[in-house]
Amino acid sequence: MSRAAATPRLTVIGANHRSASLSLRDQLFVDDAAAADFLVDLKRRGLHEALVLSTCDRVEVWASHIDADSVQDQVAAALAARVGVVAAALSGQLYRHDGADAVRHCFAVTASLDSLIIGEPHVLGQVKVAHRLARDSATCGPELEAVLQAAFTAAKRIRTETVIGEGPVSIAAAAVQMARDLHGDLSRCTVLLVGAADMGELVAESLLAAGVARLLVTAPRASRAEAVAASLNGNVMGFETLREALADADVVVCSVGTRTITLTAEMMSAALKKRRRKPIFVVDAGIPGDVEPAVNRVDGAFLYDLGDLERVALEGRAGREQAARAAWGILEDEVGGFLKGRAARVAVPAIVSLRQHCEAMREAVLAEHPASPEDATRLLLNRLLHAPSEAMKSVAAEGPEWQTMEKTLRKLFHLDE
Repeated sequence: MSRAAATPRLTVIGANHRSASLSLRDQLFVDDAAAADFLVDLKRRGLHEALVLSTCDRVEVWASHIDADSVQDQVAAALAARVGVVAAALSGQLYRHDGADAVRHCFAVTASLDSLIIGEPHVLGQVKVAHRLARDSATCGPELEAVLQAAFTAAKRIRTETVIGEGPVSIAAAAVQMARDLHGDLSRCTVLLVGAADMGELVAESLLAAGVARLLVTAPRASRAEAVAASLNGNVMGFETLREALADADVVVCSVGTRTITLTAEMMSAALKKRRRKPIFVVDAGIPGDVEPAVNRVDGAFLYDLGDLERVALEGRAGREQAARAAWGILEDEVGGFLKGRAARVAVPAIVSLRQHCEAMREAVLAEHPASPEDATRLLLNRLLHAPSEAMKSVAAEGPEWQTMEKTLRKLFHLDE
């Protein structure tokens, strides 16, 4: 195998909001407590340099390996084992990126340009947690580390040079303001977070920061609810108790995104009846929406989706799209610089060999003519140029390759300057 063929390359295997259902992503979800065992399993399967990124939007393995097909097979087998199916059952629901495409994907994910909500601020932190867990498990080798550090730099530059991250934060701030307008002092309010998607978690975090004292969390999959509740210091409710929990909530944040209605007008009407018409502020943060639009016609229910809150926050679509274009421009610049730098490393072994070869010749010539620098340097030049000169004559005599060699030679030694 050639040196180039043996060079490790980045490969990404995963399932996200575009390729797989929420139900499958929930089954594949790898929480922080399970990450170490999952990485050990990957290592057993021959993937010694890998991390697992598991969020509400995606479950991915980023791995550096010389054989991308092997990465795909082993990651699919490891993920299938979590679901309790054969790897073939995941066919069509997993995607794969290799080489430069994988680098670009990792940069985009880290900068939150591949999220359901562009600019969502949790993603960078989630990648950093995945990085830390991989380091703790000794699966973050030099190739993966280089990609991650470059991705963090790109994400920071995008956050600094564009307003891409302001939109989601403004939406959450708008939700807090609307909740205050309706309920006044939030310290007496209970928030119910339904689902575990990042935007819902961001809104819940903002409400807690604004003084909300009690947070209830529920989700179709209990482990997801438990993970979010642990990070936000909330209490977990069984998803089957959603109807009962609604009656306790002053603010409901829905963030499930199952493409089916989670909260209906009938459920809201029943909850308000139990509350004696004490109003409920509902934030539909699901993509697609989780709340039946008819909820807004229920007396005492005040429903705002992300578009409504964005308008309150005075963040227009045109501004978002302009920031996204600028962010992608920065990302492509960073990806290009990274790939160029990594590609240049391929030449390093040959450069080292060339320098060692020339140094050995220099030492031999000095040993033969220690007292005559002029004779030594003349002999050194003759020896250095003899083999390349003979090779060039041979190539020129054979024909078509000479033009390429001559162009390379002139570029290497600046012969035209």
